[in-house]
Amino acid sequence: MTAQNQSGRRDATVADVAAMAGVSKATAARALGDYGAVSAKVRERVSAAAAALGYRPNEVARSMSTGRSNTIGIVVGDIENPAFAQATRGAADVAEEAGYDLILSNSREDADAERKAIEVQLAKRVDGLIVAPASSLRTANYAGIADAGRPVVFFDRLVHGFAADAVVSANRESARRLTQVLLDAGHRRIAYVSTLVEPEPVEPRAVWDDGGLSFAPRLLSSVIEDRMAGYASALREAGVENPLAFVRLGAGVDGIGRMVAGLITGASAVTAIIASDSVIAIEAFRAIRELGLRIPEDISLVGFDNAPWTSVTEPGITVIAQPERELGALATRLLIERIEGGARPASVHTLPQELIERGSVAAPVGG
Repeated sequence: MTAQNQSGRRDATVADVAAMAGVSKATAARALGDYGAVSAKVRERVSAAAAALGYRPNEVARSMSTGRSNTIGIVVGDIENPAFAQATRGAADVAEEAGYDLILSNSREDADAERKAIEVQLAKRVDGLIVAPASSLRTANYAGIADAGRPVVFFDRLVHGFAADAVVSANRESARRLTQVLLDAGHRRIAYVSTLVEPEPVEPRAVWDDGGLSFAPRLLSSVIEDRMAGYASALREAGVENPLAFVRLGAGVDGIGRMVAGLITGASAVTAIIASDSVIAIEAFRAIRELGLRIPEDISLVGFDNAPWTSVTEPGITVIAQPERELGALATRLLIERIEGGARPASVHTLPQELIERGSVAAPVGG
């Protein structure tokens, strides 16, 4: 059946372009698909005919004939998180410059939703995928990518036990630095708040050795594992007993505002909060204000991600700025290198983060 466009007119075909250009259908296909031997003069004639007819290539047919779709899939954890928006922008810029289109999927930080998103991307015949893993432990989600013969690059988080390139930030060291800012101001009761949902309590899994803190079994997210390790190590070195006492996970499930309110009120209230991302930070900011408390006079607040709002509030929020756009950009460069035949051992690339100190930290009340 002949395809028609929205105006009811028949779409131009390769045969139509060939006829107008005065070349064979095979020659027109080579010129339009940019493969095989075609002279510059013929290519110009075919291009002019295609433009005159309004020809649009059949991408599915072209990908079947060339084995390439010139598309890249990206799966992010939460499209509402500004950090992922910046990473996607970085990926899109690099992809466009290299002649690739980017197809975006959102996993909602759910491993099952991520698996379905990957299946959809592979069905669209993407040439490779960039994934912010919903779980650092669930390697089965990525087996289908390998089975399809497509490369994958992880960004923001690692996947333990799966050989692939990855681009991450220096989260452990940055969490240590952020915690030290609060320790230097005199804080000892410092909470760390994350939306990560762990199936088992974290404290019994803590393993301390000369290298600091690790977890056995490991946490679902390599990012949160590294940040908690840096945070707790700084507290332990400062002589704080039970440095995991004020870790609060599952904030999205319990309600960030309610969780923060519980932490900063009562006899065992904390004097400072580290927010694991800017979404948590803004909800914490709101909860503190709704309780009639002041930042930093009553409670100090710091966090990860240099979201625009953190620099325009009063006070501005001390943050760790992640190289969000470069995470997506470098992951895309590495993926394109793989797509185009690059062969080397899988490697992890760690990018530095920047501490930006603003006015949200002060000495604890009575400290």
